[in-house]
Amino acid sequence: MKRTGPTNDELKALIIELRKLAAAKDSSFWKRIADDLERPSRIRRLVNIHGIQRNTQDNDVIIVPGKVLSDGELDHKVTVAAFKFSKSAEDKIKNAGGKPISIFDVLKEKDAKKIKIIG
Repeated sequence: MKRTGPTNDELKALIIELRKLAAAKDSSFWKRIADDLERPSRIRRLVNIHGIQRNTQDNDVIIVPGKVLSDGELDHKVTVAAFKFSKSAEDKIKNAGGKPISIFDVLKEKDAKKIKIIG
């Protein structure tokens, strides 16, 4: 069977940008994010708010190479970059004072030393 990879055009573009950045910076961090996003959707990461709550501190910046779901509560500010968010997960992050952003937005910062991968 021929491997086809992701069919979502936005996801394909994101993976290409991550691979370019990984090559330019010789960064295994960005390569790992690209590899995780390229996995089949049935095994891609799903992270609930309670997982973010448990694994972060105030003002952390994290990446979820998958989707953020809304189970749990968040009581501190955190910037969450993910490929997708459920609507209620976005609301919970905003209500805690945090920011739900796209992974494209994190690429502009390009400083991977301050970013954690959750999931």
